[in-house]
Amino acid sequence: MSDPTPDNGEHRIRREDFDPNRTESLARLDNLRRAAFQRIRQAPNAQELARRRSLLGFAKWALPGLALVLLSSIAAWPEISHLMNQNRAALKEMARLRVESGNMEQATYRGLDAHDHLYMITARTTHQQGPDRVDLVEPVADIQLSGNSWAHIKADRGVYMQHEQTLDLDDNVVLYRDDGFLLNGPSADLDLKADVIASRDWVHAEGPFGTQDAQGYFLDQHAGIMQFTGPGLTVRNDDNGPPSAAARLHLQGLKTEK
Repeated sequence: MSDPTPDNGEHRIRREDFDPNRTESLARLDNLRRAAFQRIRQAPNAQELARRRSLLGFAKWALPGLALVLLSSIAAWPEISHLMNQNRAALKEMARLRVESGNMEQATYRGLDAHDHLYMITARTTHQQGPDRVDLVEPVADIQLSGNSWAHIKADRGVYMQHEQTLDLDDNVVLYRDDGFLLNGPSADLDLKADVIASRDWVHAEGPFGTQDAQGYFLDQHAGIMQFTGPGLTVRNDDNGPPSAAARLHLQGLKTEK
């Protein structure tokens, strides 16, 4: 800013942040300097020295220990990351098997029959109806039979009674055994403990013996009993092909006697 007082006919330039009267500030700085010089620094006593020595000793052990912990964490980080990924996968699986008001997805039930043969029941969704009954959607039962054979049966809906070990299936029941026996029907009742399957509805069966249509059936898979009930149609494979060896021998015997 220009000074309004002329000097030889010219305006003098003055800084606004410049204080022309610095006497007070210089005096204040001089007092502070004298007070600093007059301050007497006292030597630490024995208690303070002991405290400092203890802090130094602690630092000598703590700092290397902290460095060792950091190095160990760096070395163990791959294993920690693996465990974290495992836990994340477990949480994801638990979220997939979410349980909400008695409902469960991808449930599995296992048990043993009276002959210590294992069976397993799975379903897309289940709903717990009390302590015993479980309603199943798209149930699948895998049953171990005698002689290391097995049976596989599935349907659209089912009811599993856990204490009684029974399974009632409805809609599009399909039974397949490893001996080539295939059975289709609208319903089936399974006694898993006794390894028995029965139905009073129509059934169509196929297998090495041929085909069978009937109004019901009874299968005792442990005893090897297969019974079809009601009027039906039976077509055996021997009826559509050449006679078996036993039949040929029987026919030859009849011809010889003649």
